[in-house]
Amino acid sequence: METYDIIIVGGGPAALTAGLYAARRNLKTLILSETLGGQMALAHVVENYPGVEAISGMELAEKMKKQAEKFGCEFKLAKVGGLELKGEIKKVKTPEKEYSSKIVIIATGSHYRRLKVEGEDKFIGKGVSYCATCDLPLFKDKKVAIIGGSDSAVTAAMYASEIASETFLIHRRDKLRAEEVTQEKLKKTPVKIIWNSVIEKVEGDKFVNKVIIKNVKTNETQELQLDGIFIEIGEIPTTEIVKAAGVEVNEKNFVIVNDKFETNIPGVYAVGDVTGSFAQIIVAAAEGAEAATNAYLYLKGGFYGERKPADYGEKKK
Repeated sequence: METYDIIIVGGGPAALTAGLYAARRNLKTLILSETLGGQMALAHVVENYPGVEAISGMELAEKMKKQAEKFGCEFKLAKVGGLELKGEIKKVKTPEKEYSSKIVIIATGSHYRRLKVEGEDKFIGKGVSYCATCDLPLFKDKKVAIIGGSDSAVTAAMYASEIASETFLIHRRDKLRAEEVTQEKLKKTPVKIIWNSVIEKVEGDKFVNKVIIKNVKTNETQELQLDGIFIEIGEIPTTEIVKAAGVEVNEKNFVIVNDKFETNIPGVYAVGDVTGSFAQIIVAAAEGAEAATNAYLYLKGGFYGERKPADYGEKKK
């Protein structure tokens, strides 16, 4: 069994930044992930990461990984199949090996709910997006549709109406789930709502150019010419193995953390999308940095071994 100071489960920006900060503190650090980049890797172009004008999500992930490795962080592609988190020594199990550490940082992220229709996977990053905040600026003066009826969907539609030439909101019901105040704001925009309808198929050449829409009440179908669709129907946190290990989650299955990103189990932290944070690369990275620093303090008893970890990052009343 290989032993580390910190094991980080996940491969997205939260995990990679936590690995960088832990390694720079001279902690023996291991990142275990089935893939590199998490949801960030799906981004065709990232334009809102400070200091980087434009970069693909995968390229940014590779740069983050390389930087963490420069300071000694190890990265291994492996599927984590089990966790034993209670007790001073934690165990992380993969099909090939078992690892142990005093600290585990959970950064397993979440995955966007998908429509599961023909053409959706084919055009991810080529007109199909799950992050309006990230990708809408790329569709200036284009024709777009937002899918969903929640606050996030309606907010995305209003945002799109300020950028796109024409914006549609496609919802499978005849009423929105968004808060009333948000719905009132929507009425003041040029967004066109297509009620009682679902996407049946996404079509295009190299990029999306149309969708097939079905009315769920009449079963009638229609074609809608579009340059992009933004699927805003929620996220599913990847928490199955952490719940099984005793980590507490909320009613939406996101990991519950305090202001230091500590879970209910001492020595176990959680960061990024898995906690329900604002799903942005910069937010995940910031949380990874803070959690790794708090984990260091937990291990060392303060920056100089003189204080309790709680002395760092205490929220002011």
